[in-house]
Amino acid sequence: MSVKPGYKQTEVGVIPEEWEVRTLDSLTTLLTNGFVGTATTAYVDNDDGVLYIQGYNVQENAFNFHGIKRVSKAFHARNKKSCLQAGDLLTIQTGDIGVTTVVPPALAGANCHALLISRLRKQESEPGYYCQYFNSERGRIAFKEIETGTTMKHLNGGDMKRLFLPSPPIEEQRAIATALSDVDALLSGLDSLIAKKRDLKQAALQQLLTGQTRLPGFQGEWARLNMAENSTLKARIGWQGLTTAEYLKAGEYYLVTGTDFCGGRISWSNCCYVAVQRYTQDRNIQLQSHDILLTKDGTIGKVAFIDVLPIPATLNSGVFVIRPKDQAYDPRYFFYVLTSRTFDEFLTRLQAGSTITHLYQKDFVNFSFLAPATLPEQTAIAEVLTSMDEELAALEQRQEKTRALKQAMMQELLTGRTRLV
Repeated sequence: MSVKPGYKQTEVGVIPEEWEVRTLDSLTTLLTNGFVGTATTAYVDNDDGVLYIQGYNVQENAFNFHGIKRVSKAFHARNKKSCLQAGDLLTIQTGDIGVTTVVPPALAGANCHALLISRLRKQESEPGYYCQYFNSERGRIAFKEIETGTTMKHLNGGDMKRLFLPSPPIEEQRAIATALSDVDALLSGLDSLIAKKRDLKQAALQQLLTGQTRLPGFQGEWARLNMAENSTLKARIGWQGLTTAEYLKAGEYYLVTGTDFCGGRISWSNCCYVAVQRYTQDRNIQLQSHDILLTKDGTIGKVAFIDVLPIPATLNSGVFVIRPKDQAYDPRYFFYVLTSRTFDEFLTRLQAGSTITHLYQKDFVNFSFLAPATLPEQTAIAEVLTSMDEELAALEQRQEKTRALKQAMMQELLTGRTRLV
């Protein structure tokens, strides 16, 4: 296969002529394992201990400090080999192998457990560049070729030393690392913002659905409604069940299953189709706008709301469709009740001491919920929560686009297709 001018074919694929191919061993002054063995007896609770980084603390180009441990200074003094320096690469060795991050200055002096430590020659190697490469598609392929084990994958330090890596001039390494870390910072900011918005949404659910917070302009007492008395619940009857052969890849009638639920909505693009005979078989489960869906088999209690039907749709046997009787409640308001702590606690009580994997209509006889006495207040509450959902969805869509941009940038920059220097 011909290579375009200015590029060359190498052990790591096509790269610019100015780039080298180096082994990891030739780029490092140290490549070793973190402490291997049992360290639990050395754990300490006080802040005077030494931070102890483990595999679950390592993420792609980042750290997760949830559940981080500390070890005694005596343990740390006995295990200097696994003491970290700023700029070290930490790579997960067992399990989710290859995930790598760079030790920041704030973690210099920490110790680590069963991680691969790569200490690069700083005058010729930018840690951020090689970290990004390890976490790239090409990097993961390289790790796949040297992994060992069947059920639990593992990386050996000796094999790591022989890894071939594309090595641009140091100035270009730094430029690539800076460009990709800027996108990582944007993604991290989006992650934090989405987490904050989700927490606000949960707080709003609790406040608005219990009457602890009232929207302006509304007064009056709330009522307690019983779900079974005020709703119709319908599902496909057992003898109507479909075989897998009846799940079609194309058609004019959607078949909605529990696996199509996604973030409180139906992922229509994932739905299969059914023949018209199956759609017309039961009018009770022909879906309508503003229907509430609830999974009743397998993973029970997942909820979805149908804003608008793109085409006619019906259900498989694992899903209830719920509708209010005689406008007893606003369906969107009740959808949010089913996503709230009130319904979670009901399901927990229902499952107490058992392994329930199926919901029946009779199970809801004892489920009641608070609701404003007037539909306008219910609708207003639902609109506030819907706006919060829409804001979250927009942020999540932006997050996905940014992730896709990062992947495209990695593909271009880490192969030299696009040059920054």
